[in-house]
Amino acid sequence: MKPSINAVLVSLLLLIDVVSVCHGGGGGRGGGLSPVFYDKSCPQIDRIVRNITWSKVAENSTMAPKLLRMHYHDCFVRGCDASLLLDSTSGNPAEKEAIQNSNIRGYEVIDEIKTRLEEECPGIVSCADIVALVARDAVSYQVLTGRKDGKVSLSSEASINLPSAGANFTTLYQQFIGLGLNIIDLVALSGAHTIGVAHCAVFQRRLNVTGKGDIDPTLDPEYAEFVRTQCINPAVAVALDANSSASFDSHYFAGLRQNKGLLRSDAALLTDRRSAHIVRRFEKFPVFMTYFGNSMKKMGSIGLITREEDGGEIRKNCRVVNAN
Repeated sequence: MKPSINAVLVSLLLLIDVVSVCHGGGGGRGGGLSPVFYDKSCPQIDRIVRNITWSKVAENSTMAPKLLRMHYHDCFVRGCDASLLLDSTSGNPAEKEAIQNSNIRGYEVIDEIKTRLEEECPGIVSCADIVALVARDAVSYQVLTGRKDGKVSLSSEASINLPSAGANFTTLYQQFIGLGLNIIDLVALSGAHTIGVAHCAVFQRRLNVTGKGDIDPTLDPEYAEFVRTQCINPAVAVALDANSSASFDSHYFAGLRQNKGLLRSDAALLTDRRSAHIVRRFEKFPVFMTYFGNSMKKMGSIGLITREEDGGEIRKNCRVVNAN
């Protein structure tokens, strides 16, 4: 049986991404970043970040997906500049105030790491790099460093630029392409939903499409009924991965193919032949993990600020810009 044209195209895309992985990845968007950026200026950074991150995850296993999500939400608005960490100021609601960021947690983990790094190597490590490194240590993949922190954070931009849990494939694809990511990155980064939860308020319309109790037909009926029993109120949280929400694996993709994608944006990956083919490929964990690491590296290079003359700085406190 001959493979379809879509399957061939996807295989070529995957091959191209493999080449980029072997040559550092990111399509050249990682300019100014390096895996050894702090080797001389702050050699203890990896040990400090890893020890604190791992201790927090050991205390609370739900912290891993929260820290991973923080990096994602930061990079999709103004790039990976730690703008998500900034507190609101008078007359200026910051990104963290946007409804899309209302469930972001882990700011105190970043604060603790920043405090420790300021003691070890003051004025050297950016908050943006800390967010990237913490996400890495919550899961495990290579991260490049050398980012500067941004000085602007607007709630309105988060409301516009963050992908919606209810988005269709076309909308998601256009958002990712607009940031220099591709269809493989869209599927791979969606795979982060193999850990963590979503609150019922985010997806409740899938359980009652027209207001008459009818379930979204793209959901497996038995799974939908199970989820409905869990959602006794909108604040309840349900596992994003029906198969194994506590471990970072490829079961999310198997669940998708069983029509158990909890969010509409998850189910949307099956509505395009190319992305559906990638979903099938990513059921093999080593394949998924290779591309996930590469896609996280590419995402971590969105909207880079690596120089002070471009408006960047090394914040002393991740929650506020430095005083002039």
